[in-house]
Amino acid sequence: MGRKPLDVEKIAMDLIMSEDSAKKKELAKKIFDIAYKNGVYPASIHDFYIARAKDGFNGFTVPAINLRSMTLDLARAIFRVAKKNNSGAFIFEIAKSEMGYTAQPPIEYSAVILAAALKENYKGPVFIQADHVQANAKKYQENPEKEMQTLEALIADAINAGFYNIDIDSSTLVDLSKADIKKQQYANYEVCAKITQFIRRIEPKGITVSVGGEIGEVGHKNSTPEDLRAFMTGFSERLRKGLIGISKISIQTGTSHGGVVLPDGSIAQVKLDFDTLKNLSELARKEFGLAGAVQHGASTLPAEAFHKFAECDAAEVHLATEFQNMIYESKHFPADLKKRMYEWLKVNAANEAKAGETEEQFYYKTRKKALGAFKKEIMGLASSVRDAIAAEVEAKFEFLFKQLNAINNKALVDKYVVLKRVIVRKRDDAKEVVHDGEGAD
Repeated sequence: MGRKPLDVEKIAMDLIMSEDSAKKKELAKKIFDIAYKNGVYPASIHDFYIARAKDGFNGFTVPAINLRSMTLDLARAIFRVAKKNNSGAFIFEIAKSEMGYTAQPPIEYSAVILAAALKENYKGPVFIQADHVQANAKKYQENPEKEMQTLEALIADAINAGFYNIDIDSSTLVDLSKADIKKQQYANYEVCAKITQFIRRIEPKGITVSVGGEIGEVGHKNSTPEDLRAFMTGFSERLRKGLIGISKISIQTGTSHGGVVLPDGSIAQVKLDFDTLKNLSELARKEFGLAGAVQHGASTLPAEAFHKFAECDAAEVHLATEFQNMIYESKHFPADLKKRMYEWLKVNAANEAKAGETEEQFYYKTRKKALGAFKKEIMGLASSVRDAIAAEVEAKFEFLFKQLNAINNKALVDKYVVLKRVIVRKRDDAKEVVHDGEGAD
């Protein structure tokens, strides 16, 4: 008799529930091995993005989805939507900050995503992205070298965990006090170029990690063509000759992360500048060979706005908060659990309370911080409860994929994205990550 096949869902649940980092890595390796054997590969979207500019295929926007909770269940829902709609270009991402407050280190996040693909019998490339690898302006000013080392360690950890898509956010270093636009962008493109060089040094053999830059911090001044040209010109001058640069550029068009919550707990309507998005996306493609512009902070926009992203040929749109909101507000989410999470916030997020804000505003802006502390309880809910919540969110995923026209592009993705198995040997120093590339099975 042969060996009993491994239960990938049980392995994933054990990984989620474990607090031992060595155990997590051991379980993740099992999932990676099973994934590769079954035609599921963590991959870079770089070649697909560069081909988009070069070969001119357009009319769609790639959804990049941050899963802060119920990651296994919601990732399965995304793969179901992808299979149903013949979609290949979609990204799973998690930001530097989210990794902390959701208690999802890179190795856990990527392995759980691959486990979800396996459970849904999805084949091919899976794009996993480190979102907002953000330079802290204050820390950078105090000690630039130390802040760079912090970012490089995080990136090395992420790449080692199968994150072959990295969004660098050094837009926090833009200095609008300077009159000259290129000088405003100087620290931004300088840091972005240095980190890109670091990524090229450690990326796996045979894989070009997709790197994104950012010219406008979300929630601040809207981006302009002059900003984009200044950044790209400086970045190209600063990047070591012969190295591959970025594949997309994030811009600011009027949104803010999580939306702006009103006193009654509802979200304020946002006027997003789609003309800026369209113009900068076209400029990025035609002048610099990028996939186009990336829109952050969009999940809480009105439903009727989403089709405009594809019409504007935005390369990518980042979606996060609305899915978290749907979990909290689901009729299937236990009221007692929600109450305990809110009570926890009163104590553990008390320092974030602001004078004059309502209780609804406080809970709305802070409740993401409770997801890590209650991760085990949420994932410990009966599968019937999690399935019911996931079904509600799945309907939203389906709506978004169709609105973004992110459908019927699987063959296009398979044409440009090379599958590569990566065997990792990690040394003590996070910067010394050795990758041996093998061809696809």
